[in-house]
Amino acid sequence: MTAIENDADVIVVGAGPGGSTTAYHLARHGVRVLLLEKTEFPREKVCGDGLTPRAVKQLVKLGVDTSPEAGWLHNKGLRVIGGGVRLELDWPELASFPNYGLVRTRLDFDDLLANRAVEAGAVLRTGVTVTGPVLDDAGRSIGVTAETGPDRAPVTFHAPLVVAADGVSGRLPLALGLAKREDRPIGVAVRRYYRSPAKHDDNYLESWLELRSKENPDKLLPGYGWIFGMGDGRVNVGLGALNSSAAFGKTNYRRLLLDWLANTPPEWGMTDQVNADGPILGAALPMGFNRVPHYTRGVLLVGDSGGMVNPFNGEGIAYAMESGELAAEVMVQALARPAGVERERALAAYPAELKNRFGGYYRLGNIFVKMIGNPQVMRVATKHGMPHPMLMRFVLKLLANLTDPRGGDAMDRVINAMTKVAPAV
Repeated sequence: MTAIENDADVIVVGAGPGGSTTAYHLARHGVRVLLLEKTEFPREKVCGDGLTPRAVKQLVKLGVDTSPEAGWLHNKGLRVIGGGVRLELDWPELASFPNYGLVRTRLDFDDLLANRAVEAGAVLRTGVTVTGPVLDDAGRSIGVTAETGPDRAPVTFHAPLVVAADGVSGRLPLALGLAKREDRPIGVAVRRYYRSPAKHDDNYLESWLELRSKENPDKLLPGYGWIFGMGDGRVNVGLGALNSSAAFGKTNYRRLLLDWLANTPPEWGMTDQVNADGPILGAALPMGFNRVPHYTRGVLLVGDSGGMVNPFNGEGIAYAMESGELAAEVMVQALARPAGVERERALAAYPAELKNRFGGYYRLGNIFVKMIGNPQVMRVATKHGMPHPMLMRFVLKLLANLTDPRGGDAMDRVINAMTKVAPAV
């Protein structure tokens, strides 16, 4: 399977959820994996820290203990606030997904997943910044160049296959000429931790569809907000905005977050800066396959690197892990074939299956993003939709992409039919 001069069968660039999941599944099948991470663990990441049942399913596949005793805060569903209505929606009871979500900081979460990959047999090297691909005479990747150590010493690693799991920056795909598509949605999110004894152990993820400032409560602020209890005395509070909004790129989102939080009850602890635990940090959310193709010239794109954030709800971790598992399955089969036409035929299954799984759903998500970018549409939808629990349960299933593909209820069948009819992105 492996040439002597190769350092590995597969090089995975980036040890976030997508990269570590890819490395785990490859190593479990006996593939020699080199997992390269530019930072040192544990390390912080900008994220809401909330995991839906879709992500929980992937953790179970990795053999992760998701019990409260192992440090996970379980949640029962989503609490939606908007249009003067407060609605608690439990996660659906499905055969395909568990009925609970989780919360855990990325500081712990990413470290845990990287360790699972190492336990499965992957070789993890931290403090290695990949600078670009190594190409053969035909322009196909045969490895990566990198810098390592405090002196940033240059080093080269070789492998017949490379996985770009390097996040929203996508430095490796960019080096291959794969730029972001401007016709696909992108979001921006900011978040901060607060000490909040009143909210820290909430068993629902909380989503605010309408944000209002204390100074002008009649005026809606752009974006949507969240408050996720961490179970350790803190909450993760943040807000997100989409590029379909007229305010996108023209708003100070850090100031907007403070403006919204000033209107929350004082006992929650989010109006007093003394309770703030760390700075306000922000990140981009690449959505709806905004970088393609997902396989080209020996390189597979996983997670945020391939723009796989769900346009409906901003969830990225589940799709990073799912794409990592799929990429590993495809590469195991490809590496068992001779290099050349046969191997490339196997590798072509990766973008084809991604498109089959998520292409129609992301097309609907892209339409959804454009619609809610109009404040009037969002206001009408919130006002008339929130008072109807049955409709909102349908919306929860749609937004969280939680349905049974076979044998589901009427809601599942409608959602599944919509995604099949929609042309894939």
